[in-house]
Amino acid sequence: MEDSAHPFKGSSSSGASPDAAAADFDRLRWFEDQLRGNAEARFEEITYPPGYTCRLIFIDGIVDHLLLQQFVLPALTRRDAVVSCGMWPQDVKRELTGGVEAASGLPQALGSVLEGDAALLFEGVPEILMAKIRKVEKRQIAEPDNEPTIRGPKEAFVEDIQTNMALLRKRIKHPDLKTEQLSFGKYTKTSIALVYINSICKKELVDEVRTRLSRIDMDGMLGSGYVEEFIEDNPFSPFPQVQYTERPDTMAATLLEGRLAILVDGTPMQLIVPVTLYMLLQSAEDYYQRYIASTWIRWIRYIFLLVAFFLPSTYIAITTFHPEMLPPNLLMTVAAARENVPFPAIVEAMLMEISFEAIREAGLRIPKPIGQTVSIIGALVIGQAAVQAGIVSAPMLIVVAITGISSFLIPHFDLALSIRSLRFPVMMMAASFGLFGIIISILWIYLHLVSMRSFGTPYLSPTAPLVGSDWKDVMYRAPWWSMKRRPRLFGTMNRTRMNPPNKPQFPDDDGD
Repeated sequence: MEDSAHPFKGSSSSGASPDAAAADFDRLRWFEDQLRGNAEARFEEITYPPGYTCRLIFIDGIVDHLLLQQFVLPALTRRDAVVSCGMWPQDVKRELTGGVEAASGLPQALGSVLEGDAALLFEGVPEILMAKIRKVEKRQIAEPDNEPTIRGPKEAFVEDIQTNMALLRKRIKHPDLKTEQLSFGKYTKTSIALVYINSICKKELVDEVRTRLSRIDMDGMLGSGYVEEFIEDNPFSPFPQVQYTERPDTMAATLLEGRLAILVDGTPMQLIVPVTLYMLLQSAEDYYQRYIASTWIRWIRYIFLLVAFFLPSTYIAITTFHPEMLPPNLLMTVAAARENVPFPAIVEAMLMEISFEAIREAGLRIPKPIGQTVSIIGALVIGQAAVQAGIVSAPMLIVVAITGISSFLIPHFDLALSIRSLRFPVMMMAASFGLFGIIISILWIYLHLVSMRSFGTPYLSPTAPLVGSDWKDVMYRAPWWSMKRRPRLFGTMNRTRMNPPNKPQFPDDDGD
């Protein structure tokens, strides 16, 4: 190969036996064959005392040249100790203490080289030393983009799995926090970590997640979404069965409940299992505000979930089949607004809903400085123009606008997307059968949700099946001092969260 620009090109010397020299040549030839066609591959030859040769193999661009120049090269070129042929170069290992390890074979050594390590092939020595000089390029820790809070922490996961693990251990400082490292993808070799608290998380859950992950065999894995589709219970359901988050504090809280986290390298969105529908309606802010305010906001969220789901279909059903349900004054207002509209209510709703979805999607794809402006102005201009042109009525425009705003109150994006997509078949049922069609849709959706499970946990727990003790963090958010036990629905090994008494001490009647 051509000489590298690095200033440590040496010459070879022959100090080993013919068999050892042949083995050295075979190892070097194997690396050259595997890395042929990679312009960044570097094969450097260095002579170290007392005249033996070392081959340094690395990939330029993913190694830290500062570490290479300051630690690896001095250890190889500035030694005055005598190194016996066929023995470990102990002086080199001592020089690189904490930054070198032995590879178990050629494939492992090649994998480490492709991840940013440097392979050291010493003349006459069968073992291969791997110098840990990886150049780690990672984004700085910033505020969460999709899960902001007012009083909560401002740290979010990044794309580096080691940094994410450090953020978790910063919050859970206990030896029971366990991690299992896995690797997936024939070409990507993506690192995945199972994280759980050994004394809380049920062993059956850990075994089940491990079993489902073991079935994954694919060429490449580039994000947590790949893992989610492989491990979810019902792949044909529109509802998400795995929770994802970019907040370390949220993940730490779920681990303390007895759940399990799956960290995927290369993405800031990490997975949590199992999950229920009510958990997808909870926000991190619920646990940093006082419990009265959190409960009120949670109720508002539940109400507008129903509004986002059923308001357009209810409007279609009433105006098409059941106008007598409206008060006379309101009925006359709606009838006057729809007098010049040439389309039935279902066509109006479909046109406006699809247009609203298109504007919302365009707002996500347009560059951020102008995305929100374009989406808001576009919705206002198009809606006003459609009303003035007589294509849609003003009441329908109001219904679609309220529905769109309501969908933004759902904290989990995938759940909001499921609601938005299911809204269209419910509208079709309302246009075909009126309120009876809406009732049929509700029953069908409810039966589907009742039959679903997420890693053995019923999707509608703790309402179906009914577990009254777990309602403290579902229909309302109880004060922290009253939630003495962990949720029953995960079957945790240790349900005790705090020891009594923890209730605040209220002043007596005398004011003492």
